Amino acid sequence: MQDEYYMARALKLAQRGRFTTHPNPNVGCVIVKDGEIVGEGYHQRAGEPHAEVHALRMAGEKAKGATAYVTLEPCSHHGRTPPCCDALIAAGVARVVAAMQDPNPQVAGRGLYRLQQAGIDVSHGLMMSEAEQLNKGFLKRMRTGFPYMPLNQLKLGASLDGRTAMASGESQWITSPQARRDVQRLRAQSHAILTSSATVLADDPALTVRWSELDEQTQGLYPQQNLRQPVRIVIDSQNRVTPEHRIVQQPGETWFARTQEDSREWPETVRTLLIPEHKGHLDLVVLMMQLGKQQINSIWVEAGPTLAGALLQAGLVD
Repeated sequence: MQDEYYMARALKLAQRGRFTTHPNPNVGCVIVKDGEIVGEGYHQRAGEPHAEVHALRMAGEKAKGATAYVTLEPCSHHGRTPPCCDALIAAGVARVVAAMQDPNPQVAGRGLYRLQQAGIDVSHGLMMSEAEQLNKGFLKRMRTGFPYMPLNQLKLGASLDGRTAMASGESQWITSPQARRDVQRLRAQSHAILTSSATVLADDPALTVRWSELDEQTQGLYPQQNLRQPVRIVIDSQNRVTPEHRIVQQPGETWFARTQEDSREWPETVRTLLIPEHKGHLDLVVLMMQLGKQQINSIWVEAGPTLAGALLQAGLVD
């Protein structure tokens, strides 16, 4: 039971990074010695120290002979940061409990093996299902190459009569203030927002995270200075969106999925992904494969029924 208590604490810590760690996973670590938490931490941003390093810094000399509870297998490779395995070994940790192995091919059991070779008592699998829930996007991308796009991340507002717009085609707010707050939170948690040129032409949306519209709990976890705008991805096979549209002029990056180059001048924050056609339409499967290669973990979709239906028909929605 004690192991579960400390792992639950590590999982709770990991959740704090869910707005800022992309494309990395959310990871938490708790270091315990003689029944006392002597260090804890979570991964905050890609390129910054991992959860284990934060926890070890807090623990200091007390890490020697302690148990480290970590929600994902410690890394064993040199990436943007040094291997966490080396830090745990150097600190003299006696035992490591990992919730799950890391499916990243650069790790994939090597971290746990290195710890064992150093004489550390290693186990994994404790609260694994909870750990998997925490990193669905990262795990799906590592296992399949595709981003995670669950059904509940398709934003398709509808009125009571089942309509998504007025008869004239004019767009109106048909979602409640609470639903709009939820949209801001879900945008903030997602690595990218996907829409269509039809939506851009009809609504001229910004598709940004507006910190002032987040609920108080989310604001507490996600300070305004840490605000990260998700990548905005527009499917525009006919090059109908112009540099004057609001979506192009917002902070952060805008990527256009196109079937042909566009010769107009665009801001430096705009990228083009050239995607082949399939049966007369931009190939959504190829697009998702490309987004996976670009390290996009999770996608929030804000579009009309045409794109939503095409994604469902292509089997791309989880």
